[in-house]
Amino acid sequence: MSATIRILIADDQELVRYGMRLVLEAEADLEVVGEAEDGAAAVRAVQRLRPDVVLMDVRMPGVDGIEATRRITSLYPETRVLVLTTYDLDDYAFGALRAGASGFLLKDTRPAALTSAIRAVADGDAVVAPRVTAKLIELASPRLPGPARNDADTALSVLTAREREVLQRIGEGETNGEIAERFFLSESTVKTHVSRILSKLGLRDRVQAVILAYDLGVVGR
Repeated sequence: MSATIRILIADDQELVRYGMRLVLEAEADLEVVGEAEDGAAAVRAVQRLRPDVVLMDVRMPGVDGIEATRRITSLYPETRVLVLTTYDLDDYAFGALRAGASGFLLKDTRPAALTSAIRAVADGDAVVAPRVTAKLIELASPRLPGPARNDADTALSVLTAREREVLQRIGEGETNGEIAERFFLSESTVKTHVSRILSKLGLRDRVQAVILAYDLGVVGR
């Protein structure tokens, strides 16, 4: 990836797009290469511009953010999608994470947190705001299938005891720094554990690890 992170903004409100552009272009390493007013336009823009990160609104007319995210992550996996919305996590927004988004933030996120999240996503990490993680747990728990919970030990048998502990903390929304402090480890050691967890379980990023932790009933054990 180049030193400059190329960004596409997808939102049906022109004023929101303008505001985001002002925030992002104040950063030397961020460049807004395009805008899209709906999901279909976002997919076309990704095909044409190949941005590193798409800032995706969930609720847009026509092709919504969920379907646009699904198409982009399927057709252009090198492009990351960071979902931004005014809503707390609900069924509609949860679908965007299921569709392959690398993160979920609320639009009231501070500019510094937004730019930090963009850099993290562009670097291959994933971002889920702590307040959103709590909603994710609340939303996901009732829908988890019984067999998945029963098969958790089998599915996670490839992980070491420590890796299972780290996966649980990821599911609870803890950062690498918080996990390191909890287990008296260095952050680099935690990063190694996270990388091994993703590799062993065939996961793309931290968001998928969060969702899998819920699906298997790891969280709350």
